[in-house]
Formats: sequence, structure tokens, C-alpha cells
Amino acid sequence: MTTVRHIFRLSGLSIGRALLGLTLFTGHPFSMSHSVANERPAIPSTEELAQLPPDGGDGWNRLVFSQSPYLLQHAANPVDWWPWGEEAFDEAKRRDVPVFLSVGYSTCHWCHVMERESFEDEEVAAVMNEAFVCIKVDREERPDIDQVYMTVTQAMTQQGGWPMTVIMTPEKKPFFAGTYFPKSGVGGRPGMLDIAPVIANAWKSERESILKSAAQITEMIQPLGKGAPGDRPDESDIARAFAFFSEHFDAVHGGFEGGRNKFPTPHNLSLILRHYDRTGDQEALKIVRKTLKEMRLGGIFDHIGFGFHRYSTDQQWLLPHFEKMLYDQAMLLIAYTEAWQATGDESFRQTADEIVEYVLRDLQSPGGGFYSAEDADSEGEEGKFYVWSLDEVMEILGEEDGRLFAKIYNFEKDGNFEDEATGHRTGDNIPHLRRTLHDAIEQLNLGPGEELPRIEAARAKLFTHREKRVHPYKDDKVLTDWNGLFIAALAKAGGAFNNKDYIVAAERAANFVVSEMTTEGGRLVKRWRQGKAGLPSHLEDYAFMVWGLLNLYEATFNVRWLQEAIRLNEVMIEHFHDEENGGFFLTADDSEELIVRTKEAYDGVTPSGNSAAAYNLTRIARITGNTNYEELAWKTMEAFGLSVERTPYGNCQMLIALDMLLGPSREIVLAGDETDMVLHEMAAEVRRQFLPRSILLHRPSGDSPAIADIAEFVGAQPPADGKATAYVCRNYACELPVTGVDALAELLQDR
Repeated sequence: MTTVRHIFRLSGLSIGRALLGLTLFTGHPFSMSHSVANERPAIPSTEELAQLPPDGGDGWNRLVFSQSPYLLQHAANPVDWWPWGEEAFDEAKRRDVPVFLSVGYSTCHWCHVMERESFEDEEVAAVMNEAFVCIKVDREERPDIDQVYMTVTQAMTQQGGWPMTVIMTPEKKPFFAGTYFPKSGVGGRPGMLDIAPVIANAWKSERESILKSAAQITEMIQPLGKGAPGDRPDESDIARAFAFFSEHFDAVHGGFEGGRNKFPTPHNLSLILRHYDRTGDQEALKIVRKTLKEMRLGGIFDHIGFGFHRYSTDQQWLLPHFEKMLYDQAMLLIAYTEAWQATGDESFRQTADEIVEYVLRDLQSPGGGFYSAEDADSEGEEGKFYVWSLDEVMEILGEEDGRLFAKIYNFEKDGNFEDEATGHRTGDNIPHLRRTLHDAIEQLNLGPGEELPRIEAARAKLFTHREKRVHPYKDDKVLTDWNGLFIAALAKAGGAFNNKDYIVAAERAANFVVSEMTTEGGRLVKRWRQGKAGLPSHLEDYAFMVWGLLNLYEATFNVRWLQEAIRLNEVMIEHFHDEENGGFFLTADDSEELIVRTKEAYDGVTPSGNSAAAYNLTRIARITGNTNYEELAWKTMEAFGLSVERTPYGNCQMLIALDMLLGPSREIVLAGDETDMVLHEMAAEVRRQFLPRSILLHRPSGDSPAIADIAEFVGAQPPADGKATAYVCRNYACELPVTGVDALAELLQDR
């Protein structure tokens, strides 16, 4: 029989303290069975939904009325799930039970595992339904809820991740936290059948102790709303961040050592490139080159269908966690594009093109917005869609081409894919390279000119075959913030590579957000799915969309995008800015009140909203000449000065903003008629170069261009003698205007 003492092994402690102790057993699992997912019933049609009772009725719970793909995945669970909302907390008060909060996202592998093992189990569901009011949250739709309770989880368990499990009072005050829980306890890890009755009994018999713990935990996280104020960051912080990356650089495999997994975190590489541009430090360029090349060679890159997987579970970039996220494609596209700009290495451009090919093919909605992600799992197995047996490749390609492909992409007879859960090889292979494709062919004494087309034909044939497999689940919601990032990346790549198709795709996505995801009052919403837009927007939605629109203006010279960027920036300042302490809150001033209104600058897998906001403010200050924006950027940095001082390597996007603030900045104005081909050639020259502290503006011919209403100084910079003319100002001092591409290129070489 399971007892409180047996579970907690903390004899003599109050149940409140014991609950804290239990969380020490709740980290991500290292071994677990992979059961095949049950067939999910079809979600009722709109007409059928209208006939269901508010609680979902037989076979469904309240999540059936959601738009979130993640919540809909749980709509047929026997757990009586509620969406987050006051109705759920009112029900917990009425029943006098705690709230069980489960947070995850639709393409999360371990979320699927916990659902299969616990939430689809009738016995577990019965215990949970009796003990709790159970709430499901999609972290991608509600990052505000996720951030608050993930901070709690990390503080209580010294680790985090998804699925995230938090148990709280009906007043939203947490007293228990963890991640994955199986049905029954295994290897010191308690199961749901252990946890639920223990907490239910404690809620009745040790209420005072629990409430005291909950109050203490809630008080503990209040600093989340205060930032980390400190001194104004300076150039030494950029140098210290680089020193950290240099010290932890994996010279053999690229990337950075530390931990079992390797994450791309491309904004770190973007900062290192800026350090190189600022100092000429060749070590910085070496780190970026090596890391980007090794990631492209490894199994973290999908060599058959392109695009990058989430992260690598080893140090060699071989074995990925197979889900594909839009934000990873966006940030990596920026990194590869900037690396090409800085080096001219065509392999970086090729990888950038392949990322775009994947996203436009598999993640672009018919309306132009971009879907969120593709799952790691298919048919209940992680990676099944992406791996190959040697026999299968031989059968598809034939003996000769099959052996060539297998040798080039390092197939093994017994497979190179090791199941993370069991630690055993499965017999399947993850295609990967140990050297560039050209070098691999050369080492085999094959003629690259003849064999490259042959290998590409084999890849295309395997891709066609793979398309017939059961595809991983696609999360088809369109998120404003992630679309903003990909618009920024696509516009940058389109401008750098002079690729009009990329720019058109970026404009389609921007038009989609402006038309479908903006309220009549001009506010952004968070999510669009299947014709329905909604949910409150957050800081990242504004910061990332402004970033995207600024890049889109520089790629198109369409002043509409610049006007919209500045308008959204003003909305962000009005509703998110902390006027007292500087910086920006994650939630708007009229959003739902949680137990703390958070304010964060530390970067995660994407840059923080505050760091992106500081970067945008700096660019807009340079564009408009309005120093108020620059002052807001500085105050944002000061609001997190202590965080930057302590962990500069964790605030890379903030340091990218700092790099631009410190200068030397450069304002480049191209004046001339929009039909002038020389003007377009000059613009292409600017866009192809790595000029991280520059802004690019177009001053059309005529007396009253619309851009002059935004950037007044361009009014005095007309075309010279009717010719396309470049005006370049550096550190508030302007060079003499030049005409012609060669003269501009020479001027830009002066750093």
C-alpha cells in the first residue's frame, strides 16, 4: 500500500514540505516504453459541436470546443479537462479541490507519452477527476501562463520541460510541480496513481500547511515582475559573452559543450558574427563557420526533405529530437544568411535555400501565414517518418545507387539510429554526412560533376517515396510571434540573395497577419486556425512582428511595412511598457491577471520579447531620428542590466541590440526612381553585405515622398542629376553622395 511516508521518504516533515520534496523525483525520463498511439476520434463538425452540451457530453470533454491542436488532442481523454479560465477555478472553489494544471504543446513527444500512459487511462482519469479540477494549457498559445508556472517548476525541481505538471490552489497559487508522470511509480519516480490520492488526502488533512507553502512559493516568484535592474551594458559585455562561447566551443563537432543535448540557438551565432565584424577576431568566425557546417552535415538536418529538427540528443548532431518548429527554421535561416553575407560561402546559402524550400512546401498555409510545427512522432514512434533501413533504400534506389547513397550518407547494416528511450539500435538509419557532399564524393574517387546529379536524383526519389508514409502530425495553427520571426528571416534572405519569390512569400505572410490577425482596434491577436483568430497577444507578438516588418521594408522599400512596424511598436509601448522601471511586461495592461505579471529578458530557444523590442527601438530610432526610441532601448537594457552582467551569454539578442546602439552605426539612403535598374542594383549590393549596424532607406524621386514623413532627413537627399544616388552617413557624419554600384561598394568597405 502506498503511503505518504513511502512516496516522500521525508519522515517528520509537514505535508507541505513533503510536497516540495516529491518534486525532486519529477525530471524528464531517461527510459520509457513507446506504445503506439490510440486512434484519435474525428473531432465533431461545427454543426455537431453545436449540439454538444457545455461539458462535451459522452466521449468528449470541454476541450472539444477549443481551436488549439494540442487541446483537441486531449478532447477525447477520460480526464474531465477544462480549458484555462475563471469557470474552471470557480468549479475548484465550489468543489473545494485543488487544480491540476498540465501544460504542453501539440508536437511534444513526451506529452504524447504521458497522455497515452496516464490521461487516456480510465483508472488514472477516475482518480484525477475525483481529486482535482483538471486544466489543459497550450504553452504556445499562452506563454504567459507557461512562463509563470515553468519558473515555479524550475525553482522547485531544478529542472523543467514539457509536459509540465503543476498543482495549485483555486486561487492559482502553486504548491506542487513536476514534468512527466507515468501511471504508476517506476524507479523512484511516483506515478499519477500515487500522487493524486496523496495530494487529495493532504488537501483535506494538511490544508494549512499546503496553503502556507503555496503562499511562500507565490511570494518567491514575485521578482519575475521586476526585471533585473543594473548598470547600463557596454561593449565589455559583448566581449564576455564571446569569451564564454569561445571557452565552451566544441572544436571537433561545432556548437557548445555543456549538457547531454545540443541546441542550435542561432541568435548566439548572430552575436558572435557581430563580435567578429566589430573586432575582426578570426576565432569568432571560425566558431560560426564550424558550427553551421557541422549542423548541416549532421542528422539534426533533414537530408531528404530539408529543414532542421529541434535539437540533437548527442554531441555529434547525429540523433535529433525529430520535431520541426517554425521558429527554429526562422532563426537558423537568419544565421545561415548572415554567415553567407559575412563569408560568401555558398554552402551557407544552399542551406538557407533548403530551409526556405521546406517551410514554403510544408508549413505555408493557403492564405500565406505559416503553420507552427511538425511532430516528432508518426504511428506512435518518434522519428519513424525520417529513418530508413538499408534494405529499404536498396529496394527503392536499386543496388548500385542504393549502395552509393548509403555510403555517402553513412548508413550501417544494423542502423545508426539509437532509440533514446531504450538505448538500443533499431536497425534504421538517420542520413547524415561526415564531410561535405562534394568532399565525400571526392574521397570515394567519384567525379563530382557526374555524381552530384545522381545523388540528388536519389534523394528526390527517396523524398517521393517518403511522402507516401504516414506523416507526422502538423500543428496547423498560425502564431503571430513565430510568423513575425519567419517574415524577418525570409525578408532578410530574400534581400541578401536577391530572391523575389522569398520576398513575395514574406509579404503574403505579413498581409495575412495584418488582415486576419489584427482587430478592428489595431491590436494583434495571438493565434489563427481554420478561419478563426483569437486569444490575447503578448509582447513577443508585437516585438517579432515589428522585427519582421522592418526587415520587410528593407527588402521591398514598400513604405507601408515601415508605417505598420512603427504603428505596432507604438501599441506595444502603450500596453506593455513598464513606465516605472523600464522594459516591457510579457502581458498587456488589460490582460488577465495572473499571480505575477512577468518581465523577462533572458533568451530561450527564441530571443526574449524585451531583447527584440530593444533591437527594434534602436533601428526605429536610427530610421526616424527620434532619440526617444533610443532612450527607451537604453532603459530596457538597464532594466535587465544585472541579468546581462551575470550571464551575458544568456542575453545574446539584447547584446545584438547593444551592438547596434553602440555603433558605429550607418544610415544608407538610396535615392532614385523605383523603375531605375541602377537603384535596384545598388540596393542588392547593400543587402548582400553583412552590415549589422546599418539601416537602409529608399528616397523616391519627387518633392514629398511618404518616407520623409517618417524619416525627415531623407527629404534633403534627392537623386543627383536624376541618377540613382547613395547617401551614406556613419556615426552621425555623412559621406559625399555617390552614384553607381562600384562607388557604393567601395564606400561600404570602409568600416
